[in-house]
Amino acid sequence: MTATGTFGLSSEARNLHWLLTNLVEEVRGARSVAVVSSDGLLLLSSDPARHEAGDDGGPRASSADLATIISGISSLTLGAAELMDRGGVKHTMVAMAEGSVFVMSISDGSLLGLHAGAECDMHAVAYHMAMFVGRAGHLLTPELRTELRKSMESAR
Repeated sequence: MTATGTFGLSSEARNLHWLLTNLVEEVRGARSVAVVSSDGLLLLSSDPARHEAGDDGGPRASSADLATIISGISSLTLGAAELMDRGGVKHTMVAMAEGSVFVMSISDGSLLGLHAGAECDMHAVAYHMAMFVGRAGHLLTPELRTELRKSMESAR
């Protein structure tokens, strides 16, 4: 989201937008990045102008689609971890022929997801996502999640 899209937001929300923009700029091949609440709602997106599914219906067309994918992947991996009794899930990667989806837990139960093309460096993705999570985790208070949700709803 650009700086103009953060007008009227708290300094914490603007800081999260800046962190997300920085993540997208630093990761070669990043196509879309989203922060999703623990209940699956889109809180923050690198492509805020595209919240609704486009004609092709793919995650490149819609941050809402990416949020759904992130939430679904998380649900599946959390269920698997519970069945295997191996503790919580820290991160998940789905590698496809033409790209990858990465999902990482944020301390408050929210999720960070990134959709990247095949040319991405998986180590760079993991590093930059971990940096985002480390910096953003303490910022995502219930009040900030509410503010971000309202901001995403008003952008539609």
